Amino acid sequence: MGWWLADARRGQAEGVLSRFDPAYWTVNFPRPMMASVVTTAPDALRVDAVFYRQDDLTGLIWEAEDRHDHPLLRYETARDFRTCRLRFRWRASGVKPLDAVNGPVLTIEGRDAAGDPRAWYVRLWNYAEGTAEDALVSIDFATVQGGFLLPAEADPVWAGDVDRMFVSLVAPGHSGADADLAAPAEGWVELSQIACEGPGSVLAIGDVIVPEHGLEIANGYDDNYHLTPERLLRNMMQLGWRGAILHYVGMSHYFRLEASSGGHYASLGATALNVACRAWHADYARRARALGYALILSLSYELFDRHCWGDWKQRAADGSPALTGWEPPSTLLSPAHAGAMAYLQAVAREFAGIAKEAGLRVRFQIGEPWWWTLPDGSLCIHDAAARAALAGASDVPAAAGALLAASTLALRDAVRAVDAGAEVLLLVYTPTALTAPAANVPIGWAAPAFDVLQLEDYDWAATGHEAASVRGIAAVEARLGYSVTDQHYLAGFVLRPEDRRQWRHIEAAAARARRRGVARTFLWALPQVLRDGFVHFDQEEAMDAFDDVLFPLALGREAEVAPEVSTSIVTSAGGQEKRNAEWAEARTHYDVGPGLRSEDDIAELLAFFRARMGPARGFRLRDPFDCEALDELIGTGDGTTARFALVRRYGDVARRITRPIAATVRIAIDGAETGDFALGAGGMVTLGRAPAAGAAVRASFVFDVPVRFADDRLQVSRATFLAGALASVPLVEIRE
Repeated sequence: MGWWLADARRGQAEGVLSRFDPAYWTVNFPRPMMASVVTTAPDALRVDAVFYRQDDLTGLIWEAEDRHDHPLLRYETARDFRTCRLRFRWRASGVKPLDAVNGPVLTIEGRDAAGDPRAWYVRLWNYAEGTAEDALVSIDFATVQGGFLLPAEADPVWAGDVDRMFVSLVAPGHSGADADLAAPAEGWVELSQIACEGPGSVLAIGDVIVPEHGLEIANGYDDNYHLTPERLLRNMMQLGWRGAILHYVGMSHYFRLEASSGGHYASLGATALNVACRAWHADYARRARALGYALILSLSYELFDRHCWGDWKQRAADGSPALTGWEPPSTLLSPAHAGAMAYLQAVAREFAGIAKEAGLRVRFQIGEPWWWTLPDGSLCIHDAAARAALAGASDVPAAAGALLAASTLALRDAVRAVDAGAEVLLLVYTPTALTAPAANVPIGWAAPAFDVLQLEDYDWAATGHEAASVRGIAAVEARLGYSVTDQHYLAGFVLRPEDRRQWRHIEAAAARARRRGVARTFLWALPQVLRDGFVHFDQEEAMDAFDDVLFPLALGREAEVAPEVSTSIVTSAGGQEKRNAEWAEARTHYDVGPGLRSEDDIAELLAFFRARMGPARGFRLRDPFDCEALDELIGTGDGTTARFALVRRYGDVARRITRPIAATVRIAIDGAETGDFALGAGGMVTLGRAPAAGAAVRASFVFDVPVRFADDRLQVSRATFLAGALASVPLVEIRE
């Protein structure tokens, strides 16, 4: 596998895009309102919104600089709008009409002719023909003027250096006051027949197509709610992602809200999902199906704290709510609370219904259900519902685990009530298997409770803690019993852009999962892929010219072992020498012919030679004179390095050992043996934790030497062998 972090196009393929193409508009808004934008035709888009407060406002935005697409797929930055003319048909309902005070305004932000920051406010009604709810709007950016009344309040726009422009949409009850509307208000706007004319109407856009590869992509609504599904799917498709999309529906944008006690809280109402979320996901599901994707919808027990009812929250022993590290924070729903679980089930049924209506097979993931664990290891199992359910339990962690398992099984059954053939997946965060298995990896999840077990360990994957990852996966497998073919793995994620170097660890974790044989390997997640310019590609693997098998014959006492070095020696006229060691370590030659003891040995040797294609493929050889290392120093800790190469030392010379016998490897740190390590390819040891600065890391192990046949021809005569002559079978050590 290969990967690359692209920061810009440098000669890669480009196409053209009509400026103001419907797929590239975005939305933005303050909480608690929600909005989304989808494309309804090649020249049309629709915004759906729900307003809760009298000062709620959503903006439909066009940006001069593309900050959202992958660097290889972005449209060009073009800030001069003066050679453009935009026209569209406006239709709307449930928002203030075009002719109203506080009706739709096109705000243009940028700089004036002198280079000073400036914004202009263009009342769309001044450029509309038709009614206040169905009109044709035409704007020439060379002559457009801001102001409410024209020409009396005209404010000429200088559109030569624009950052962005947006159309503001508000509810009919908008007053600007810091107060709730009498009731939530739903509205929509459609822009159709969108056209841009003039010399500046066409933009260059990246049109790179990465070949299809074997990794699959995860995505999240909370990160991409403001983009059109068409735009997101174009990025996935052209970057080579195929198969399934693992889509987290999020924890902060899907819900319908109701007002209570000065706040807004998750509510079922007529439906659990708000109108904007439903419209976005319906379009997303239809488009994913049309492109041949499977869609796995993921729902977690996490909910935006501000909109979560107090008695739904998991709580610590001191009564404080379980809060994640996000800002603003999310909380965790209590598996013991019947109302909270009924709410999750309603949400799951609606999302499953969206997938079914789109013609997709329902695939639904229950994502990371757990009891929140505090840094001191204590569980947040002290909400009123949990306390009541766990009262009198002799084994509280196991009882808490049983509650968690029962809640997930009920959620599974809610999905299958929508589609009996639904595939239901469970996502487990493997570190919980090592910290609180009884509570957070309950036996009630054991196979075949779910169709697929999905595993992730992003803290370890992103930092290269291979040993911890191996231990966590093994612990979950042993506890739940899912075969590797019934598993998926999620590799990720790079939280901050300054940590872009972590992609190498994530790519390595994905490669390990594929080698392990899991059914699907996902990269978490698309927002970080687009932000950092990550590109994955499957390249044709170089032929592994090594067969990991041991030379089948024991070496006789007459076998020859000949270490070889390469030294250049220059002798001066006065007889002085200058010597230069051209190799870092010796290369060993062997002659294993004297080990042949019978005609059966000859037959086995000939078969082995043919299987290796002579010198073409290497193999293992156990050197009877040098095959064991005891307490070898392989490195010294610095507090950050956790990977060390096995070596065999000969004085000051270190020999890399690439073919150790895995079962014999023992590691000690400052004399204390540890099992917290993983042995990787090439004799690389990855410790679960980086040793402290100055700590001596030592290893003991048995090892083989990688060798190959030295010649293209193997000549053994039966007559010579029977006469007692020893055949010559030369081998030579391989550098790895």
